[in-house]
Amino acid sequence: MAERTMTVSELNGLVKQILESDELLRRVAVTGEISNFKRNSSGHCYFTLKDDRCAVSCTLFRSQADRLRFRPEQGMKVIVMGRVTLYPAGGVYQINVDSLMPEGIGDLHAAFEQLKQKLGEEGLFNADRKKPLPRFPKTIAVITSGTGAAVMDISRILRRRWPLSKVVVLPVAVQGAEAPAQIAGALRYVNRWELADVIICGRGGGSLEDLWGFNSEKVARAIGESRIPVISAVGHEPDVTIADYAADRRAATPSNGAEIAVPDREEMLQQLDELSQKLMMKLEKRISDAESALHRLKASRVLTDPLRSVELRLQRVERQQALLSAAGERIVHGQERRLAAVAASLEALSPLKVLARGYAVVRTDGGKTASSVRQTALGERVTVTLSDGELACTVDKIMERSRGSGADDV
Repeated sequence: MAERTMTVSELNGLVKQILESDELLRRVAVTGEISNFKRNSSGHCYFTLKDDRCAVSCTLFRSQADRLRFRPEQGMKVIVMGRVTLYPAGGVYQINVDSLMPEGIGDLHAAFEQLKQKLGEEGLFNADRKKPLPRFPKTIAVITSGTGAAVMDISRILRRRWPLSKVVVLPVAVQGAEAPAQIAGALRYVNRWELADVIICGRGGGSLEDLWGFNSEKVARAIGESRIPVISAVGHEPDVTIADYAADRRAATPSNGAEIAVPDREEMLQQLDELSQKLMMKLEKRISDAESALHRLKASRVLTDPLRSVELRLQRVERQQALLSAAGERIVHGQERRLAAVAASLEALSPLKVLARGYAVVRTDGGKTASSVRQTALGERVTVTLSDGELACTVDKIMERSRGSGADDV
C-alpha cells in the first residue's frame, strides 16, 4: 500500500500542533543571551536567544512588550517565559514570549539601572544643576498622598520647626500606573503658578514596586525642569529612587525632608540669644573703652591747664622768631661785607683817585676829553679838571713831545 503524502503546509501544521499540545512545551523558562533584538513599527519584537552552542528564535508581541519595565539590549542575560510553537511559513520553531526578565536581578532593578544610566549621561544628575534651598521659605509645597502617614509627618514637623511657613499640600497618587503622571503634573503646576519657595515630593516606605512611581522618567524630567528647588523624600533611608538623583536635595525619609526644608525655631532662638549676648558684651566693652578715654581726656593737661598749652605754643613761636631774626642778621651782615668789598674795588678804580695824585683831565671847548695835544689849538679855551675843582684856561703854547726826544714847540 502506498504511503500517504502531505504538503509542506500540512507537515508544518502537524508539527506545530504536536509542539503546542505538549504540556512541557506550553510553559517553558529558558535562560540565554539576547542577540539581534529588533522592534518593528507594529510594536512586535523579535530576537534570538542563544547560549555558547545553540540558538532559538523568540517573538515578543506588542501587548507583552508594552508591559516591560526595562529595555532589552544586545548581550543581556535574560530568562524567557513562554510557549514553544512553530512558525508554519518558515518552518522554524520559536518561543512566543509571555514575560522577559534579566537573569540574576528583577526587571525593576534592570529598568532602574538603565534609566539611571540614560539620564546620568544626559547630565540630569549633574551637581551644577542643583539649586540651593531657601533658608527661610515662606511657602512650602508638599506633593504626596493626601491620606498617607507621610503628609501627616511632614505637616507636623514643619509646624513644630518653623510655623512661619505656609504649607500647601497637593495630593497625588504615589503608586500605581497613574502615579508618574500625577506627580509630574503637580510639579509643573507648582512651577507654573509659582505656589511655593521649595517643594517636598515623596511618600512613605514600601517595596520597590510601591516606590516605582518615583523611578519614572516622566517624574525625573519634571524635577529637572523645576525652577523651584525640589527635595525628594521617598521611602526609608536605604531606599534610593531616580527622583533622589534628579532632585536638588535628597532626604532619607519624608520627615527628614521637612527637617531639611526649614530651620529649627528652637535653634534659631538659641542663636539669636547667643548673638544678643555677644552684642551686649561688645556694647559694654565699647562703653567701657569710651569711659576710659573720657577719663584720660579729663585728666589731660589740655583740660586741666588750658593756658599751659598756649604758653608752650607761644614759647615755640618766640624760639622760631629768634631763629628767623638771627638768620636774617647773618644774611644782612654777609651782604654788607660783600657790598663793602665791591665798593672798595670800585673806589680803587675811580678816576678821582687818579686826580688826587696830581693828575688832571683836559676837555676841549666842545666838551670832549683831550688825550693828545693835537686835539687842541692855540688860543682855544679848555677846561682842566683837578681833584678839588676845575680851571678855565686858554692854550697859549703847544709843545708836542716827539717819540724818543724832547718837546717841540708848535
